[in-house]
Amino acid sequence: MLKKLFNFGKKKEEKQEEVKEVEVVTNEDEQPQTSNEENDTKEEKIDLKEEADTELNETEITYEEEVIEPESIEEEKETLNEEIAVEEMDVTKELDILDTIEAINEEKIEEEVSEKEELEIVEEPKEKKVNLFDRLKQGLTKAKQGITDRIDDVLKSYTKVDEELLEELEEILITADVGVNTTMDIIDSLRDKIKSKGITNPMDVREELKNVVEEILTNENSTLDVTNSPTIILMVGVNGVGKTTTIGKLANRYKREGKKVLLAAGDTFRAAAIEQLEVWAGRSNVDIIKHQEGADPGAVIFDAIKAAKARNVDLLICDTAGRLHNKTNLMNELGKVFKIVDREFPEAKREVLLVVDATTGQNAVSQAKTFKEVADITGIVLTKLDGTAKGGVVLAVKSEVDVPVKLIGVGESVEDLQDFDAKAFSDALFGK
Repeated sequence: MLKKLFNFGKKKEEKQEEVKEVEVVTNEDEQPQTSNEENDTKEEKIDLKEEADTELNETEITYEEEVIEPESIEEEKETLNEEIAVEEMDVTKELDILDTIEAINEEKIEEEVSEKEELEIVEEPKEKKVNLFDRLKQGLTKAKQGITDRIDDVLKSYTKVDEELLEELEEILITADVGVNTTMDIIDSLRDKIKSKGITNPMDVREELKNVVEEILTNENSTLDVTNSPTIILMVGVNGVGKTTTIGKLANRYKREGKKVLLAAGDTFRAAAIEQLEVWAGRSNVDIIKHQEGADPGAVIFDAIKAAKARNVDLLICDTAGRLHNKTNLMNELGKVFKIVDREFPEAKREVLLVVDATTGQNAVSQAKTFKEVADITGIVLTKLDGTAKGGVVLAVKSEVDVPVKLIGVGESVEDLQDFDAKAFSDALFGK
């Protein structure tokens, strides 16, 4: 800007000198002339002066447009700095507010988490027991409606205890899939208790009936024992009763208890049985031994036993191919699996669990009787008890097959597969 200013000053002085020279020449030549040439020369000089003045004026205008006064620049700088400072203060305030809010939220979250952990630590043992019994009661809702609610209606309709009352109770038990033989045993025991205790109030019969049911279901060997290491569990049963699902739930349970569990996909004949067991293995984070679909189940069990020994497994759970209980040749194939276990894994404690569907009623009893003839069954798993109003099949299986019920399924979740407890079952069924 200064260079431009200085250059302009030089140009202005040069223009002024040119104008002065023109004026001097004009003054020196001011003599009367009468010729046309002199007049023409004079006019040309005048024109040059006017052009010089015009150019000088244009240069001054251009300069005035381009020159910016220093004071205005400083004012603009100060204004801009003030605006920047205000914006920085606003941003700083907003950041401080956000930091404060975030700190408050973190403190609240930490307090809530600590309170939740304290509640879980204090209430966990009690909550687990209550939930298991509540699940059992909820799972037996239909069975309760089909048995005990009907019994209550009959007892309320009588004013005395007589044979007619006992006959109505007998009919209810038979229609609830308790079975004829088991029902007769229950009624005989109930009659003896009524006479020995001199019961005359029909509503008192209810408590005695509950005690008789509990006595029938009670068995010293009703608990599934896997404390020995290694232990092998062989699951048998017809297709569709829930063998694979039961295996998955057991694997999940014992994995959480800290045991090293291995699964064997021995059901190679049913479509998608291997894939289904793989899904359960993934959920429980346990290993699985499998072959291709259609392979020999005995070969799968053989490889699984070798793997269990090599990996020091605590529990080996084997799925087996579903058998039709009324097909002798298919049932005989199951004997091959037991021979392999006897030969290759004699040191392991063995449990053979028969899985039956409670919704099939007396058919479940027939399955249990047939499988017992072929395999040394140590316990029964009754699944889908939540889906039937004829829960008396538990009594029929225990009484007529003389094999303890060790597990019952009262729902779809992992916790709904429960160890069978005769007292808890009776309390839930009779609505304690």
